[in-house]
Amino acid sequence: MNTIWLSDYSVQLNKHFSLKQINWQLAAGQHWVILGENGAGKSALAAILCGVGETISGSIQGLPAQTALVSFEAQAELIEQERKKDDADILDIIPEGTAVKELLTLPEADAGYLAGLIELFKFQPLLERGFRKLSTGETRKLLLIRALACRPELLVLDEPFEGLDAVSIRLLENLLTECARQTRIVMVLNRVDEIPDFITHMAYMEHGQLLHCVAMNDPVASADLQQLLHLKTTDLKIPSAPREHLPPTLDPSQPLVRLRQARIAYAEKVVFTALDWTIQAGEHWQVTGPNGSGKTCLLNLITGDHPQCYTNDIFVFGMQRGTGESIWQIKQYIGYVSSNLQWEYRVSINVRNVIISGFYDSIGLYQKYTDRERMLAEQWLALLGMSERATEPFSQLSYGDQRLVLIARAMVKHPSLLILDEPCLGLDDLNRQLILALIERICAGTETTVLYVNHRAQDNIAGIHQHLALGRS
Repeated sequence: MNTIWLSDYSVQLNKHFSLKQINWQLAAGQHWVILGENGAGKSALAAILCGVGETISGSIQGLPAQTALVSFEAQAELIEQERKKDDADILDIIPEGTAVKELLTLPEADAGYLAGLIELFKFQPLLERGFRKLSTGETRKLLLIRALACRPELLVLDEPFEGLDAVSIRLLENLLTECARQTRIVMVLNRVDEIPDFITHMAYMEHGQLLHCVAMNDPVASADLQQLLHLKTTDLKIPSAPREHLPPTLDPSQPLVRLRQARIAYAEKVVFTALDWTIQAGEHWQVTGPNGSGKTCLLNLITGDHPQCYTNDIFVFGMQRGTGESIWQIKQYIGYVSSNLQWEYRVSINVRNVIISGFYDSIGLYQKYTDRERMLAEQWLALLGMSERATEPFSQLSYGDQRLVLIARAMVKHPSLLILDEPCLGLDDLNRQLILALIERICAGTETTVLYVNHRAQDNIAGIHQHLALGRS
């Protein structure tokens, strides 16, 4: 088996969809699974390995002469071919289509192996049946038998277990494990728990781009990628907040935050000046700017942690700063995550209790929690794909997983404003995608308004449509 190379490969699949600048290497002996959300381009990536699509630019090399593709698209194409053969003029005759035996008898098929597959899948009674009389599951099995019988050098399977009963799924799993000893296999799956043991590598697609390629024997990267897929695809909703931790209701006619002509300066150094900014409830913001542009200073004006907050015209959560309000009255409406918080959170505590500590705004947990608080913390862990890690020490988590847990800690009370100060700082690309996926879930599923601060304007998050760009004075 040769290595298959895709170098800056762009291909048009149809007038509505294309893949752009795919770089991918499939070495000899590797078996891949392609993962991603619906519509991410998984099926398209798999199909181009079988010659589907029109090349726009770049190159694809090393494709074997014998390939086989089993997919919903191939199934639909076969059904359409059979329909075109139906030219009966008598309306009360239902055409049955080509006999199953004829569809399975391909010149490139291994006759002996084909006979064995027909017996294994119990297809003998169906051989004389017309294709149009098959059920959806039987049609799927027919395509699988045809593909396997040809003993291709490359077998591409798009959701091969869909439409099969439990017995057939186990049978196919065993057949593919045997086939993998001689044939390179690429699979498209929506469910991580369906990945067969023979798969050696995972590819992750998003918005038509191949973002991550991970070896299964890399436990850290593999776990991170599966967690990303969990955050992107699970139906779990953002857990609710207990009534006893909800702060007083805010006036919906008032903004959450309003700054008028805000100015921060140190002696002769002006960080920013004449800044007018209003944050309405439900209006998610991204704040970007280079180092020294005042992003953190701006946050500290909102939280009350900057000494110049009393010299500025600041309205927060129904209160005008400097009118006798306490800092805790303000902070009860805020959830906050930053790199500094992560460094400070060095107490000996397990993962579940870190999330519970968010109910008490404490670093560590120093009081007995309620059953309801524990349940909500466990719901957050389920959302993060970390249920089995509830009792692990927080300090033993990866840097990225710690950040995820701290965001959950900030969210347990459903703060009116969630401030995320450089949440992706120090993270590799895969962990950055994890954090962005969680923020996306929060923007889509709660009454919390998100203020996302970062350096890179291109780190866009679905649901965040407002952008404040700070620059050096």
